[in-house]
Amino acid sequence: MTKRERQLGLVGDIGGTNARFALTDITAEGPRLLHQKTLPTAEFASLQQAAGHYLRSVDVAPERACLAVACPVGGEEIRLTNRTWAFNREELRQLLGLDELLVVNDFGAVARAVPALSENEREILYGPLITPPRGPISVLGPGTGLGVALLVGDQDAGWRIVETEGGHVSFAPQDSEERQIAGWLADRHGRVSNERLLSGIGLSQIDAALADRRPGKSTTPDATLRAPAEIVAAALAGNDVPARRTLARFCAILGSVSGDMVLGHGARAIAIAGGIVPRFIPFLRSSAFRERFLNKGRFAAHLESVTIEVITHPTPGLLGAALLICADAPA
Repeated sequence: MTKRERQLGLVGDIGGTNARFALTDITAEGPRLLHQKTLPTAEFASLQQAAGHYLRSVDVAPERACLAVACPVGGEEIRLTNRTWAFNREELRQLLGLDELLVVNDFGAVARAVPALSENEREILYGPLITPPRGPISVLGPGTGLGVALLVGDQDAGWRIVETEGGHVSFAPQDSEERQIAGWLADRHGRVSNERLLSGIGLSQIDAALADRRPGKSTTPDATLRAPAEIVAAALAGNDVPARRTLARFCAILGSVSGDMVLGHGARAIAIAGGIVPRFIPFLRSSAFRERFLNKGRFAAHLESVTIEVITHPTPGLLGAALLICADAPA
């Protein structure tokens, strides 16, 4: 590698499907993402291998890094929830040749990015754009799993991130069709969490459950499941009724869970991120999402005033990691 570049830091957004990396200049006025690259996690045996591959490709040896990972980050030993990667913080720091390694939850990083987004990096579904932004803001996103975080504070007082595992809250079916889906998932997984439905594989499983393709118990994905991208494309094309039914149900469940998160967090706004929802925002608007979001009995009127937005920035996790590494840099 070349001589160390003291002004550059490594940032990463590590999920179950993709590991995204970039460099950022920690001495700059605002975070800039340089040399972004997305690596499929299936092609690497460990986070160390993926990060090392990226650093060799850009020929830089940074001293500091912030990695946002899709799992709890409370201890020294970190294990990803939806990928068989595990690492020790100190060992990874040494292996990557870093002086300092900051490890955060992936949706903690996404939450930190929310106040920094421009108007063209978000799409307001309902409610006013809150300018300047102020918390509490719930942040939720279906991707490989279901990420949830809470952002509190404001620009004057500073922002505080509450990292959560809210995606693993138990699923609460609202009608007979959702009870059918919950039963299908229970046959396969036992306990049914919101993440079992509101994720890429969740969309595929809703599709299979509605078609009543009965599964056996298994810990690995069923090869007979339709791919999420195929379902979304077919639903948007309009000629596949089962796909449209699946996506409509996904949107309805997302509305219910989003409303629950707002009530649980006491939030005035919710930002929806992840790799799935930005692909079908018009479909989401026309679905039962809003109806289910408001369907909270005596608190329906309260939820009417909550702003709902979809994050359209392509890599908010990297942006949030860059903000965090810059804030954590020595003066």
